[in-house]
Amino acid sequence: MTETHVRLVRAPNPSPMTHTGTNTWLVSRGNMVAVIDPGPDLPAHQTAILAALEPGERIGAILVSHAHLDHSALAPSLSQATGAPVLAFGPVGAGQSALMARLQAQGLTGGGEGLDHSFTPDQHLADGEHLHLGCLRIEVLHTPGHSANHLCFATEGLLFSGDLAMGWASSLISPPDGDMGAYMASLRRLMARDWRQMLPGHGPAVEAPLTRLQDLYRHREAREAEVLAALTPTPADAATLARAIYRDTPPALLPAAERNVLAHLLDLADRNFVTAPSPLSARSVFRRM
Repeated sequence: MTETHVRLVRAPNPSPMTHTGTNTWLVSRGNMVAVIDPGPDLPAHQTAILAALEPGERIGAILVSHAHLDHSALAPSLSQATGAPVLAFGPVGAGQSALMARLQAQGLTGGGEGLDHSFTPDQHLADGEHLHLGCLRIEVLHTPGHSANHLCFATEGLLFSGDLAMGWASSLISPPDGDMGAYMASLRRLMARDWRQMLPGHGPAVEAPLTRLQDLYRHREAREAEVLAALTPTPADAATLARAIYRDTPPALLPAAERNVLAHLLDLADRNFVTAPSPLSARSVFRRM
């Protein structure tokens, strides 16, 4: 397969969190075209996806990286229009770590990051599984962190990275569906591979995937160091720390920054670097140990 077998249809949903819109990738040609991330539930976007097919082509599978509305919401409509099954790791919460499941059971709630609670795939995919769609072979990689059920897809050196790794921004990690420890582990896993190109869920293609993955990893390490430094000597909650650390962030994006800081704090608490009264919540005050 060559890059001419990969086509991009960008959804018309630009925002500070989605950049220029959600990237819907059409992979392969013929009667087994795979759609990766159908995108938001917008009739105009479905029309554009179908219009991108050449005469005689057919969508054979709809692959969803994760159950956020800007990636998964169009899946039922597109499936109904084409007859193609929807494939994903699972619904919201599938793949959640024991730590995040425990915190959620204790009352920790998300930050309104657009979870698609109605999403139910026709087929559940497993980590390491290989899909054979005509002459196309796609490897499934379970890469939790941005969300518990997040998948990346790989074929012939191309990494379809969803929202785990992008070129234009770092990912939102919002517990309990987001998990900083899992996110860092997923980055390490991807860094161990040799990728030709990274095709993310938002923004342009990344031509130097390893460099970008390493940059994202170092960025999170630096944020962790900032969180620990800001907790010396004064205990604080995530909102206070976000305002101290993200000094140049527009006010509209501070809630997302708070969720990222909370994700760092929960990961640091799990690793015994910080502590807070139980049960943990978004308003918990953390202190260094």
